[in-house]
Amino acid sequence: MSNLLDNLNNAQMEAVTCFSGPLLVIAGAGSGKTRALTHRIAYLIQEKGISPWNILAVTFTNKAANEMKKRIVKLLRKDRNQIYENRPGYEDPSLPTVGTFHSVCMRILRKHLHLLDYENSFAIYDASDQQILVKRIMEELMMDPKKTNPKAVLSHISNAKSQLISPETYRQYAHDYFSEKVAEIYPRYNAALKKNNALDFDDILTKTVELFQTFPEILDQYQEKFKFISVDEYQDTNKTQYILINLLAKKYRNICVIGDEDQSIYSWRGATIQNILDFEKDYPELKVVILEQNYRSTQTILDAAHNIIEKNSQRKEKKLWTEKTGGEIIKHWLADNERHEGELIAQEVSNLVTGSECPNYNEMVVLYRTNAQSRVLEEVFMRYGIPYKIVGGTKFYDRKEIKDILAYLRLIQNPNDSVGLLRIINSPSRKIGSKTLEEIQKFAAKNSLSIFNAMLLASEITTINKPKAELIEKFIKLIKSLQELNSQTTASGMIKHVLDKSGYKKMLDDGSVEGEARLENIQELISVAHKYDKLDAGISLSIFLEEVSLISDLDTLDDTENAVTFMTVHSAKGLEFPYVFIAGLEEGIFPHSRSLLDRTELEEERRLLYVAMTRAMDRLYLLHARERMLYGEFRANAPSQFLDDIDVTLVETNFGTSKARQKMFVADIIERPVPVEMERGLDIELGTGDRVHHGIFGKGIVVDVQGGVVTVAFEDSKIGVKKLALSVAPLKKL
Repeated sequence: MSNLLDNLNNAQMEAVTCFSGPLLVIAGAGSGKTRALTHRIAYLIQEKGISPWNILAVTFTNKAANEMKKRIVKLLRKDRNQIYENRPGYEDPSLPTVGTFHSVCMRILRKHLHLLDYENSFAIYDASDQQILVKRIMEELMMDPKKTNPKAVLSHISNAKSQLISPETYRQYAHDYFSEKVAEIYPRYNAALKKNNALDFDDILTKTVELFQTFPEILDQYQEKFKFISVDEYQDTNKTQYILINLLAKKYRNICVIGDEDQSIYSWRGATIQNILDFEKDYPELKVVILEQNYRSTQTILDAAHNIIEKNSQRKEKKLWTEKTGGEIIKHWLADNERHEGELIAQEVSNLVTGSECPNYNEMVVLYRTNAQSRVLEEVFMRYGIPYKIVGGTKFYDRKEIKDILAYLRLIQNPNDSVGLLRIINSPSRKIGSKTLEEIQKFAAKNSLSIFNAMLLASEITTINKPKAELIEKFIKLIKSLQELNSQTTASGMIKHVLDKSGYKKMLDDGSVEGEARLENIQELISVAHKYDKLDAGISLSIFLEEVSLISDLDTLDDTENAVTFMTVHSAKGLEFPYVFIAGLEEGIFPHSRSLLDRTELEEERRLLYVAMTRAMDRLYLLHARERMLYGEFRANAPSQFLDDIDVTLVETNFGTSKARQKMFVADIIERPVPVEMERGLDIELGTGDRVHHGIFGKGIVVDVQGGVVTVAFEDSKIGVKKLALSVAPLKKL
């Protein structure tokens, strides 16, 4: 016997040595499932003499697949330089097939897709290609993209394909205006793909299933090849993946699936928890092994996570335990608002790295339910000088919808801002095409005009026809009307006007998940702007844009990996960190408002929190706020109902309002930092004539001070005179 079984616990050893027949491994968070899976594959090869050629292992991400490959190579003691060569179509017969569902299916289709009347040299269309195709079809059908959004159409088609719903079947279920339009587009879309000899991402799986179901001899060929099959993260499989795997395993039934129904959090993309819960119905002769020993977290964290997840009905009972000794009690902090929440986290991060010459910021993660929550966290971390990085999303002020709205606002303030104008002139579409814009830019250059001023004279440009000139005139009227509103409206009001009058809100409000998320981010921008509503109309927008500009300019983070990670809980699946902060634990946020009236969705929210908590290795922090500005409105939501499920002996709070919980004074946790706004307000008193230095604009002289607004004439003539908010501007008195 080799040393393959060394350092395995009893349950892992049982999973590894069960080499034939169906096997279900229920692997709790941090229980070493990848170790069990890779050791089992190596055991099949080294101890049972199974040919690597007959082994298939599939998972969901390239990262996971590559990690599995590396571990198998190490266990088989192969020369890493001679295996898994980076050559198209290369298969090493001395090693098993390891890859994602899509990569494995691509290999199969490259050999056999001609049987489905395609060429084997097919193309794969990405999201952009798919949108172009759908738009062309909609033009042929004379559909208005404003009423039927192409992205939303593709989202519905993708969902249908993931459930193996054909265009004919989809048409039977079409019950409203939008689904009827999708039913018209869906068959034409598939026909156009085939005409172009192309597949979309979903087709890679569905065409493989079609191939196997249509040509039993091809299925038999791969059943003979893949006699032993392993599937990682089985709880995340959708209907297509479920059918695909069961077709391959039907002949020999040597199938091992590994997963955890408690970590099933992707129903919104077609995954169904029933695939793992019902596995024993498909294979009644199966063996079940449960991995409960955790190698990641402290027992305190595991017990608290169990308190959350045990309330779910759709699960198999298990309770994680660890030999890891020690571990701190969980911190449950109440913040005054979302900014104070960020400050509590930032100060604790600062405390944790105090005295360290090389602070390991990358040991810490801040998790949240929705991307919109990251905005305040980013601003606070910038001001504390703490490096951060966002995973699974774009930095708030770099998101397209935020940049678009800011471009509108900048154009209202400064019509000569040609960059902003060109960004938004066709967002949403105004049918002012590239050729028309090219003629305007030529005219502007020839006559030394800004693009906006050239557009004012569009009717005089001989190379632009009358209909295009009228479209340009309509755009000019929009901007001028917004400029007039700016003289009587605050910053937050101007964003709302831009959203409505420009058509941007209508463009995003298309029923798609992406559109909803983008609108939520813009509502969060309105939350930022509310801070300036006490200022006079006109100046309110000016100073708001000033602060946004400063935040961007002060973002001088070193682009290295040593930074605190910000991410949604969905993005954190499969990761681990010594220190985990979970923000926004309030009703309507976490759990999300959409789940509050649906038990099934509420159970998924509970699983989502379980995943978040079990990312923590050493310390776990749970935070919620008394009130929060989110999506453009103040909310005073109750604490998340999930917090009440945690045993009071596992938690320390900073508020002590519950007799059951251990009282812990704020000073014992953290000295709340004085907000940066307050610090600056106290540190600097300015009057007319004072000389100051700005962190970006350089030296200048104060020419006026009114309330919290200071007007400074800077020495650099290119910068000139600027109005700044004392609460945020990086000014020093000279």
